[in-house]
Amino acid sequence: MALFTTVHVLISLIGIASGLVVIAGFLTGNRLRRWNLLFLVGTTATSLTGFLFPITRVTPGIVIGVISLGVLGLASVALSKGASKTYMVAAVSAEFLNVVILITQLFEKVPSLHWHAPTGTEPVVAIIQGLALVVFAVLAVSAVRRSACSQA
Repeated sequence: MALFTTVHVLISLIGIASGLVVIAGFLTGNRLRRWNLLFLVGTTATSLTGFLFPITRVTPGIVIGVISLGVLGLASVALSKGASKTYMVAAVSAEFLNVVILITQLFEKVPSLHWHAPTGTEPVVAIIQGLALVVFAVLAVSAVRRSACSQA
């Protein structure tokens, strides 16, 4: 299971890193087709491999995985149909969901962070996830506005 966990984490980091590049492309008006493909494949693989871990109960991670797959499906359809604004919002939303899981995992696995939030339900975790939500909402709005300005 340790090897599988390592592979899952590496896929997750590839999905997150490529998502940040994709969002930067949105903000600079660059399409970055290969990065978009890497992001969609990596993030989908992250969600799918997450379901291969032993499941004993429904957890927030499982719920986020299901939502993420739905958002990624929407993003893929939007991209194939040329609905760039819908794709941007869906891609940024999928990236946000990846980052929420990253934040949760960091508090669970990194000892110095775990000390501040041993159960993962402490306010500090919610505050940081809330800040991530604000950041990604601003990025999504900025990307859509940038797209609207470049089309005008």
